Amino acid sequence: MLEDLADKFERASKIYAEANGMERDPDWFLLKLQEEMGELTQAWNRLTGRGRAKGRSADDMSRDLADETADLLGHILLFAHNNRLDLEAAIERKWLFRP
Repeated sequence: MLEDLADKFERASKIYAEANGMERDPDWFLLKLQEEMGELTQAWNRLTGRGRAKGRSADDMSRDLADETADLLGHILLFAHNNRLDLEAAIERKWLFRP
């Protein structure tokens, strides 16, 4: 399941990077995780009243939170894929269930 999802994120990311002239070197994958975590934090802060709403409605801010969470998930899977990490095995070891 995770491998299939990671492959889909990989294809989408590669197309995006090529279209925008970006090089996805090993550091890029980790730096994107950090960037996306910051964007998720910003969305959370706005939704919970700890940041300026900037004219966004509550529905918009909830959607932003979901979108940024999806971005972070995608970049976690991209990081794992690029580093040849077996997340399914790691989940079994750490969380004690099979994904």
